[in-house]
Amino acid sequence: MECLQSLLLRGGGLFASTCVHHWMSTLDYKAAYYDPTVDPAYPSGNAHKRLYIFWHEYIPFMLFLRKRCNLTMLLSRHKDAELLGHVADQFGFGTVRGSSSRGGTEALLAMMEKSKHGHLTITPDGPRGPRRKLSRGCLFLASKLRIPIVMIGMGYDRPWRAPTWDKFAIPRPFSRACAIVSPEIFVPQKLDAGIADCFSTALETSMTQLCELAEDWAISGDLHRGESMMQLGPLNDLCYYALPQQAVIQVQ
Repeated sequence: MECLQSLLLRGGGLFASTCVHHWMSTLDYKAAYYDPTVDPAYPSGNAHKRLYIFWHEYIPFMLFLRKRCNLTMLLSRHKDAELLGHVADQFGFGTVRGSSSRGGTEALLAMMEKSKHGHLTITPDGPRGPRRKLSRGCLFLASKLRIPIVMIGMGYDRPWRAPTWDKFAIPRPFSRACAIVSPEIFVPQKLDAGIADCFSTALETSMTQLCELAEDWAISGDLHRGESMMQLGPLNDLCYYALPQQAVIQVQ
């Protein structure tokens, strides 16, 4: 019985990943960076390991756009994450199972091991929400591993929304998809409750702002006046925008 369930999940993962690939490949992608070298697809992107965080509702965006970029994703041990794990595997993502409530210690140890050879990524409001509320787990992981956090705000042009806790975003075919990527954010090695509170609030606010800006950009097609644009081959031929330095988000 378990063998049959495993085969069904693998088959479901292959089917789902094929659907996601074909669906997401119809979109028009644009990305904006404060520092393009933080992208794991950048030529020197693997020189320094990082922890990438983004909201749960945009998981297919990350899976499709940064497939096979030496990324390991933290997934919960809940049964709902079984299929997602197989989908992630099809896109070349490593996975670690665990959360703050189930398998937290084992997951931390596994993520520490994975960080020796690649980047990590977490949806800090997953697996069950509340939506766009940041769990401190990503802070403690970054602090423990001494690696910087990079926030990614994502948005589609007027997507359909699923009736789920995260209002899961389903992009319309052939619509615009935008991402705005923060600079590296370093978390103090000594992270007491007060500092963790400040960082958690600042990151949550900043990442929501990035996400809202990306969503507005996807709808309007306009990010900033006077932005510069260039083609960056290693980034899958995305339209690349350099954000002005004064716009860099400060996390204090």
